Amino acid sequence: MSTITPAAHTEPERRKPILNTVDRVCEICFGLFMALTFVGAVKAVSVGGDAGTKMFHAALGCNLAWGLADAVMYLVRTLVDRGQRLKLALTARQETDRAVAVRTLRDALPETLDSLVEDDELERIRARLSATSTLPPRANFVRDDFVGAVGIFLLVVLGTFPVALPFLLIDDHRAALVCSRVLTLAMLFIAGCALGRYTGAGAMKAGIAMTALGVLLTMAIIAVGG
Repeated sequence: MSTITPAAHTEPERRKPILNTVDRVCEICFGLFMALTFVGAVKAVSVGGDAGTKMFHAALGCNLAWGLADAVMYLVRTLVDRGQRLKLALTARQETDRAVAVRTLRDALPETLDSLVEDDELERIRARLSATSTLPPRANFVRDDFVGAVGIFLLVVLGTFPVALPFLLIDDHRAALVCSRVLTLAMLFIAGCALGRYTGAGAMKAGIAMTALGVLLTMAIIAVGG
């Protein structure tokens, strides 16, 4: 009879993606919306033969600035979230009153899960936290945090770079603006499809909804002179 325990068959832990599908698609959508609004604003004040070049630089500069700001905010959100989770774990572990510790864990649950989790399950979590001696004293960054920040920056810049290209390739800046907006709506449709497929809401419905949002935003920009 084999003496190998079930634990010996445990598969290696899979590496968790640094950015999930929602993160990746949403970052691209944010960049597209930013480029759409910024280019519209610059178009309203750009005149002369170099208007197309100005709008290209404006769109590219907008993407670079937004990508940098979003990457920094990603690091801030990551550290804050990690600190909040660590504070919760330390509080539950150090609390001498088990009932208080369980209530602390319950207060941290999302409303949708609160009714599904029993106190006995939370007590087991509290017990495991109490037995853990590897919790760090404070939240710190890890290498993957910076990899994720760089990934967000590249997603915003490279994902929306096609929106800026028409201003460099097409001499007629009005035609370039139309082409840029069409490209933006097409990319928003693709992004919406990806989100719809991921959430199960329906790729086409989500794609159309995201495109409609882009159309409404474009109409608002045109209405104010963009």
